[in-house]
Amino acid sequence: MTQQRDVGHARAEIAPAYLPWPAPQRPRVVVKRDLLPAVSVLSTVALFGMAIGWLWSRLAPEQLSAVVDGGKYVPLRAESYHRFEDLVLFLLLTLAAGLVTGSAVWLLRERRGPVVLLAATGGSALAAWLATQVGLAWAQSRFAITSAPQVGDVIALAPRLESPWVIVAWPLGTALAYSLAAAWNGHPDLGRRLG
Repeated sequence: MTQQRDVGHARAEIAPAYLPWPAPQRPRVVVKRDLLPAVSVLSTVALFGMAIGWLWSRLAPEQLSAVVDGGKYVPLRAESYHRFEDLVLFLLLTLAAGLVTGSAVWLLRERRGPVVLLAATGGSALAAWLATQVGLAWAQSRFAITSAPQVGDVIALAPRLESPWVIVAWPLGTALAYSLAAAWNGHPDLGRRLG
């Protein structure tokens, strides 16, 4: 018994009760170094709004309407559904573009962080607004009415977006994709490798 006590006492003397490990330092957000890449991310993402607007103007269905007295347009049977289809098509295109944008910006490994996330989300909001403006203009020019319609004529009206909330889908998709990738990452510095 005495030998066991001596061995246990010797082990207690060898192993210190407290090992002073240095506390891990939390990575800091680098704003100044990420500012120029963030501006380029914002402007590049915003330019893709023109492509989505053009694509929407080509895919969105027109609404066939009959001209009635007073120069008003009355949609033909089942043509009024195209108003909803135009809206949903734009939302799906911009949501998909947002998911692709968030994933692509995440691949900029050396610039990961909140500065680039804010730039990508802001660029996505600007791109969605630009897509609505450009898409509606191109759709109007595609289905332009060249002559004055007569009563009883059937004409194709350009697609339209009847809600201003359509610009929310692209930044939402971008923030969602980027945030999910950051949550899945698990590294305190998000895997940045800035020498």
